[in-house]
Amino acid sequence: MQDDLRMLADEIRACTACPLHRSARQAVPGEGSAESGIFFLGEAPGYNEDLQGRPFVGAAGQLLDELLSDIGLDRSKVFITNVVRHRPPENRDPLPDEVTACDVWLHRHLAVLKPRVIVTLGRHAMAKFLPGESISRIHGRPRKVDGLVIFPVYHPAAALHQPALRGALAGDFAALALLLATERVPQQKAEQKTADQMTLFGN
Repeated sequence: MQDDLRMLADEIRACTACPLHRSARQAVPGEGSAESGIFFLGEAPGYNEDLQGRPFVGAAGQLLDELLSDIGLDRSKVFITNVVRHRPPENRDPLPDEVTACDVWLHRHLAVLKPRVIVTLGRHAMAKFLPGESISRIHGRPRKVDGLVIFPVYHPAAALHQPALRGALAGDFAALALLLATERVPQQKAEQKTADQMTLFGN
């Protein structure tokens, strides 16, 4: 699996499917492992991520590391990536066509990692699986989508900008720990998993 992830990362670094690669220093493919079965999906690389080529290495990443530690997880045991893999200029929101261009990489990562829980960080990641929902209404509550367990939470950056959200985010991670302790997602055949994901992304 690690060989598959390395090959996929090389493909992402060479991607020119949307204009973001022209302004970004480098792609940020994602990192981690399938050991815990948990897949974290954020919005987009920021300044520090663009410099280092790694996801969540700035202030939001430090908070994410703390939240993981609080529930007994190490980031090396989970996989972390973003909806788009190049930094948008001035950290603006990703545009719809940029998000669509990166769908293939999300699909490929899910096919390789086969996570049992996908934790969406913020509204952009949540919208990939739960379009039209409000994160303030459904955060911290798992949903099943085409055989995938989706667990939406606030983005750590939002908690840094709005300290009132920090307690809610900590509560979401406590709920995630409970879910991980009780959730028993049946192991699906690889073919069914792939079919579910292709349906999810409209392929």
